[in-house]
Amino acid sequence: MAPDLLFHVLLALAVVVVAGRALGVLVARIGQPPVIGEVLAGILLGPSLLGALAPGVEAFLFPESARPALGVIAQIGVILYMFVVGLEFDPSSLRKRAAPYVVTSQASIAVPFVLGLALAALIYPDLSQPGVPYFAFAMFMGVAMSITAFPVLARILTDRGLSRTELGTAALTCAAVDDVTAWCLLALSVGIARATLTDALVVLGLSVAFILVMVLVVRPIAISLARHSDEDASQAAVTWTLAGLLLSAVIAEWIGIHAIFGAFLFGAIVPATSPIAQKLQHDRTPVVTILFLPAFFAVTGLRTQLGLLDSWADWGICLLIIALATAGKFGGTILAGWLTGMPGRLAARLGILLNTRGLMELVVLNVGLDLGVISPRLFTMMVIMALVTTAMTTPLLELVPPDRSEQ
Repeated sequence: MAPDLLFHVLLALAVVVVAGRALGVLVARIGQPPVIGEVLAGILLGPSLLGALAPGVEAFLFPESARPALGVIAQIGVILYMFVVGLEFDPSSLRKRAAPYVVTSQASIAVPFVLGLALAALIYPDLSQPGVPYFAFAMFMGVAMSITAFPVLARILTDRGLSRTELGTAALTCAAVDDVTAWCLLALSVGIARATLTDALVVLGLSVAFILVMVLVVRPIAISLARHSDEDASQAAVTWTLAGLLLSAVIAEWIGIHAIFGAFLFGAIVPATSPIAQKLQHDRTPVVTILFLPAFFAVTGLRTQLGLLDSWADWGICLLIIALATAGKFGGTILAGWLTGMPGRLAARLGILLNTRGLMELVVLNVGLDLGVISPRLFTMMVIMALVTTAMTTPLLELVPPDRSEQ
């Protein structure tokens, strides 16, 4: 990397880290998740504000020559972050409360997914990229409409003291199942977008084989490694774990289902309560969330161009996306709650929480934009939807009184 390029990349990282932290603290004071401020910082530093008011400053902070390097750093940050998300996922929680919560989680995925497919039929001619098959576009819209941000949701529950309540248990379990379902659907969507139908079937077969090997072969090895690791061997165990993470990401990328899926899957097979997982979460997570993720927010902000929405029709579609995404999550959860005998207010509050999208939505959107499935205009609309649905979580929880089971 040339010295001048290194200077601009480091300067860009420093700016987005400081701006993201400052806005994250600011929005936290009004009861919003810090991720809202961090994403807003990236958008404000991009063409939507800074580029419009002071294009020379934006060009100096984020020159075209530095953006590819910043994009690589952003991708690495997301891969590491998805590994951390996988570490926090505890499969045993699914076995403890399987029946009603699995039904609820799948309904909260299925209803917005179907609404996303229907919306895709309406906007495909105007908002897809040229040459993109309708099925690939529709699959991405379905996934983008149905995602739930597990880490942001966990943070909201912790901040409000709800983690150990019935609502908190239901929300975390449903979000965990949602994550697994959504990433499987995303992997399938990526395979379809990257290949012909025949090749997509090959990708699907390889993906199933990859998952089976990871669960049936690699997971027992990871459990054994975690069980026999002590303080003296922890450094070696962590080294092998990180090497396994990278190998899993490489294999997933080679198959055609994106490296982030491999990172998440490898994190999920590492025992969540093991010393290795706890050490990685404690020692490495701040580096990932404070240093690497801001680069992802900056890249997302540079891609988010509010100026592209230059008509009432565009803003009308944006509002329709927000309405359908919210109605799908809320309606699917209420329906499943009614079918499984869940108290009405508990189901309503659960639906509000599952409507949180945050960073996970941005990951999906960036994958879609990188693959050329969605247009920059639709990308901007979906980023707005992610911010609005995440920001509305806390206010809506205040409007719906808690059920007795939350006491």
